[in-house]
Amino acid sequence: MNLRGRTARRARLVLSGLCVAIGVLGCGGGTSQFEPFEPDMYVAFGDQYSAVRSDGLRYTVNAMNSAGTAVDCSVEPVWTQALAFQFSFVFAECNPGNASELKARMRAASGAKVADLQTQIDNHIASGGFAAKTLASVMLGANDVLELYASYPLQSEEQLLEAARARGELLATQINRLAAMNVRVIVATMPDLGLSPYAAQQKAANTDTDRAALLSRLSAALNGRLRVTMLNDGRYLGLVLGDEMTQSLSRWPEIYGLRDGSTTVCTVDVPACTSQTLVAEGASLSWLWADGLHLAYGGQQRLGSLAVSRAVNNPF
Repeated sequence: MNLRGRTARRARLVLSGLCVAIGVLGCGGGTSQFEPFEPDMYVAFGDQYSAVRSDGLRYTVNAMNSAGTAVDCSVEPVWTQALAFQFSFVFAECNPGNASELKARMRAASGAKVADLQTQIDNHIASGGFAAKTLASVMLGANDVLELYASYPLQSEEQLLEAARARGELLATQINRLAAMNVRVIVATMPDLGLSPYAAQQKAANTDTDRAALLSRLSAALNGRLRVTMLNDGRYLGLVLGDEMTQSLSRWPEIYGLRDGSTTVCTVDVPACTSQTLVAEGASLSWLWADGLHLAYGGQQRLGSLAVSRAVNNPF
């Protein structure tokens, strides 16, 4: 078998393992049929990886309208928008069709950390609470990892890893709280930040340790503790492995139809980046990373597809 054949076979095996892992919380071991879940409300919790701003901008490449005169927030949706669209819901933050019935709620906000999830949930409850059949999504941890990483080397790696694990446990506690309120939750692990263009820059600029590998270990510590602490019940929670997704897309971009899995497609940082501020011959769909830390549509689209699959196939 030639090198290309071996690489393709290995990538298929990784993808198969990823799909199996993603389905763990959706498998009950039986073959009984279940009614597809049709939520009355969808609530997006989290940070900038999930957020749509009040002006419609997202923390990715913002596509321009066909005339090239303004951003069209409904084009190349982020993963939370993909979940909303699956159930014909829209957010007030991106409602170009002026829908009168808005069943999607945006609680995610740029810069949010794990500790902010409790407040996001509390604020939603205070504003009216959850519907009888509510779907929620949660992805948090990236800003926590970056905060912890900034303390290195003043704090040792082991101290930072333990702090990352504690934040993963805290995140699981709030997710379990949502499940206890009868909310069905799509939980996405945070991307592996050690594979980001930012990590590559940090590795090149520092010689004390492999900074990219450190960011990967911190990401894994938080995600790992989240996974072992959250409720293991596919009737309430559906798991999407955002970290393993970024690992696969970064290592074998061509297998997944990407042209680039390691560099930035934007010439400015998000959310200012649009389809008019890309590198030469750049395309958001063909790149994994928009800027140093945030996903382009090539990553967001695949994350959305995985999330939608969990939402429609878990026995909610």
